[in-house]
Amino acid sequence: MPDENIALTFIAAESDDAREAAARLAALYGQSRVEDADVVVALGGDGFMLQAIQDNMDSGRSIYGMNRGTIGFLMNEYSEVDLLARIAAATPETIRPLVMDVETADSAARTSRAINEVSLFRQSAQAAKIRITVDGKVRLDELICDGVMVATPAGSTAYNLSAHGPILPLDAPLLALTPVSPFRPRRWRGALLPNHANVRFDILEADKRPVNAVADHVEVKSVTSVSVRESRRSTVTLLFDESHSWDERILTEQFRY
Repeated sequence: MPDENIALTFIAAESDDAREAAARLAALYGQSRVEDADVVVALGGDGFMLQAIQDNMDSGRSIYGMNRGTIGFLMNEYSEVDLLARIAAATPETIRPLVMDVETADSAARTSRAINEVSLFRQSAQAAKIRITVDGKVRLDELICDGVMVATPAGSTAYNLSAHGPILPLDAPLLALTPVSPFRPRRWRGALLPNHANVRFDILEADKRPVNAVADHVEVKSVTSVSVRESRRSTVTLLFDESHSWDERILTEQFRY
């Protein structure tokens, strides 16, 4: 696709830096309506990028992020120079979200999607007790913990890494199942699962030990069961500069200390 034929729409986080950058870039490169755009240029941090991914899922539009936030692991470096050429030369990475299906103490059901991870957390002072089933087979009768999560490769460097979970290459057909502060079994450090696995968490003693479930930024309180699977249908494509590819970021992160 020739550079001049790429239709861009610029979206920005609420910070002054992000909004000012979006205004300058729109003046330089034009601002298409989002429904007419080939590429959404997201200006902000990783949290804003996650929301942009959710909003543009299955739209056919690619997303090119530029960092106007703090860490910006999902973002390219910010520059106003040769943006069309950078986008045309960028490496596309297609990712799939997790689908979280929950049931709550009042028998309500809810479905949400997550790009990074689906996490369960204890809601009270008492540790959670959780049974873990993978593809219909109980793998852990009782995990006593502060929480547990299923992380995608895209999310493996986020909260999953902070909980000592493994970093996964973006194209790895895997999910990371990672406990948060496990008490029993104390030495269990989680598991690597194929990305077609269906993981179910049943909350034991839910009345006494309530648990919340979170899919990225969507939180559901007092869940009784949570099922997590990777979507087979929904996708979104992210664009990364060749000089700072996702694979390079993953390798760099593994050698940091």
